[in-house]
Amino acid sequence: MTQFSFSTTGLEVVRAFADQVRNKTGPSEGGIGAEIAISLAHANPFLIVLAGRTEDKIKPVIRIIREINASVQLNFVELDLSDQTSVRRAAERISATVEKIDIIINNAAIMACPWHKTRDGIESQFATNYLGHFLLTNLLLEKTDGETYVPVAAYAQSKVAMLLFSSALASRFDPQEVAAFSVHPGNIRTNLQVNLQDPAAFKAAVEWVTEKTGHFAREEFKTLQQGSSTTLVAALDETVIGSSGCYLADAQVASVKPEQLKAGPELSEKLWSLSENLVHQKFEWVRYRPSGKADAETP
Repeated sequence: MTQFSFSTTGLEVVRAFADQVRNKTGPSEGGIGAEIAISLAHANPFLIVLAGRTEDKIKPVIRIIREINASVQLNFVELDLSDQTSVRRAAERISATVEKIDIIINNAAIMACPWHKTRDGIESQFATNYLGHFLLTNLLLEKTDGETYVPVAAYAQSKVAMLLFSSALASRFDPQEVAAFSVHPGNIRTNLQVNLQDPAAFKAAVEWVTEKTGHFAREEFKTLQQGSSTTLVAALDETVIGSSGCYLADAQVASVKPEQLKAGPELSEKLWSLSENLVHQKFEWVRYRPSGKADAETP
């Protein structure tokens, strides 16, 4: 694996693996998703699918990519990750227009929002940050070879769910066919933190983190370019494929022990089953075994 670090930028990663850039689904301007797409454009991918709630939010990103590389094919797909009907509609459109997807980047998120249930009756951060990604990814895989509500806690739970999802997904596939990773981009100033600009909301977040961990550590901030690098390593660096299911930070494989999450394969599978119930659909992929044997997954 090429040596990357905290300071590595997205462009440095793309230049290191330019020949790996092909198709990508994924953002609005000013966020990590946009920075990832813009960085990828430098390496002349065949197609980038840009998914978002409205095309107006994506237009600035499209304009920047056109200026960088006018030859890149760009497709906009309307997608509201909090709405399962929208997710299914987006998946149908992508499947109908894209022959093959090489990389799916589940980056979109909301953070520390006031309590709200989606039209599907699910807490908004869990629905947007995890369940929408779970449903969209599974639908696209055939295209690959309350009252005591704590907003920051709900955000943390939704991100841990994504980590568990990556682990469960990785356990179902030969990594040479489908590899899945979870990444920590770092501490970056984006519009994601809009709900923490209120002093009271920020104070509540600090108190919750301190209560759960015993301390509140302020991480050094990264630029958007530095923040995009870890996701791009997961997407482009073929040397990490053998570590499918792992967690990456600072543009390299990191170590997250199951006991730190009070989690393991059992919890990953419970979450998978819960997610299938919430989206009202079973995804019965053939489970991969390192020995070379594959088992049909039990419904």
